Amino acid sequence: MKKVVFLFVLMLGVSQLTQAQIDFGIKGGLNYSNTGDLSASAENLVEGADASSGYHAGIWFRVKFLGLYVRPEIMYTDINSEYAADGVVADYGFSKIDVPVLLGTKILGFGTIFIGPAFQYIIEDDLTLDDISTDDFDKFSLGMQLGFGVEFGRIGLDVRWERGLSNSEADFVGDIGNFNIDNRTNQIIFGASIRLF
Repeated sequence: MKKVVFLFVLMLGVSQLTQAQIDFGIKGGLNYSNTGDLSASAENLVEGADASSGYHAGIWFRVKFLGLYVRPEIMYTDINSEYAADGVVADYGFSKIDVPVLLGTKILGFGTIFIGPAFQYIIEDDLTLDDISTDDFDKFSLGMQLGFGVEFGRIGLDVRWERGLSNSEADFVGDIGNFNIDNRTNQIIFGASIRLF
């Protein structure tokens, strides 16, 4: 009996996947983000950066099935933050490849809601303060995104919130000593997408 039930569920799943609709498109937009604390010798110097704007661009796929969809994306993202303490201002920026894998559903015929993990790989980071160089930083990290959007034909608009989950820090070496920045992002992302097919 268990084999019959298993075969029935398997056949139902295969039939749903064969009827699944696959969409593909391009996407871009603006981020409003900040990173975490700036510290040295385990002592916080600045608690959280001031938020600044950045951008993102890339491609997305969407597979619809059983009233839901899975939407993986591959995005190039530029993040900028500013630290200010004791009259000294330092800009911290990094670029990364984001791969969010979102699970969502349509609502009211034209809206969508979604949530999912965002896998991140930092390509490059930079701190503009004296002669500072990156000593080491965690390139891989995990975040979470959730949001909502609207679609009108081939055009989509969405807003989402992202929070870094991994314990991720960039370590720096310079004339003023060794220090690190918590580079987990906390950002609001505004995006526009075009469905190509």
